[in-house]
Amino acid sequence: MVVPDPSLPARVRIHEVGPRDGLQNEKTAVPTEVKAEFIRRLAAAGLPTVEATSFVHPKWVPQLADAETLFPLVNGLPVRLPVLVPNERGLDRALALGAREVAVFASATESFAKANLNRTVDEALAMFEPVVVRAIEAGLRVRGYLSMCFGDPWEGAVPVERTVRVTKALADMGCDELSLGDTIGVATPGHVQRLLSELAAAGVPASRIAVHFHDTYGQALSNTLAALRHGVTTVDASAGGLGGCPYAKSATGNLATEDLVWMLDGLGIETGVDLAALTATSVWMAEQLGRPSPSRTVRALSHKE
Repeated sequence: MVVPDPSLPARVRIHEVGPRDGLQNEKTAVPTEVKAEFIRRLAAAGLPTVEATSFVHPKWVPQLADAETLFPLVNGLPVRLPVLVPNERGLDRALALGAREVAVFASATESFAKANLNRTVDEALAMFEPVVVRAIEAGLRVRGYLSMCFGDPWEGAVPVERTVRVTKALADMGCDELSLGDTIGVATPGHVQRLLSELAAAGVPASRIAVHFHDTYGQALSNTLAALRHGVTTVDASAGGLGGCPYAKSATGNLATEDLVWMLDGLGIETGVDLAALTATSVWMAEQLGRPSPSRTVRALSHKE
């Protein structure tokens, strides 16, 4: 039953991260053609944005070492296909292949900045600035990811003001969109609301924010709803609930795209996503990986069939 809530946005854009954030955490590399077919099926299911890959050095994320081979296989699809770039070399690689959207990835905490980028928070921001400037000059959209916005496995709870400072730095740098990551899944709705309120007070409106929740404690959907009530209209999710983080072992799967679409459909919020086609895609991908999907909605709908 569809029961709309007039206090919520009429439409939400889902930023699908399964092919990148999902598959980067696999123990073994997925064949390039399987990745390409996954992206094609996600696009055909109506997802408007599908994060394709990452131009990081293969030494750090070997599962995505095929970025140069993969991206040309999907670049003609009629959807947004952002890619991650860690530095200017990564940007060069992305530009050479015709990428139109890139993302940089910072951390709200020093511990994770050191583990993920081998830099301090401020050193990482300094590394990203020329990347962002060059990308904007080249006419690209730029997203800024911010990890550990709510909690860190080494430092514990992250002070809201610290997350606000780094988010504001990425915004001032010129990032069009800022994705707030609950990398280890410890956020709760009150924390989400407070962070978004503090960001708005600092001049970063909900219109520039995306949310990226992991479901470690089963809070991803409730946190998403809290963000929607605050005016956020872009939500990151991963088909079938794939993913984690190779540099934060306590991070479990991302919010499953199917679970998100089920909730949004019930609220009468438009996404443009065909849930049946998306579910079939995740069932197919689970078969490629040799294990069932952790998404509750995928399990429920595929069991009914």
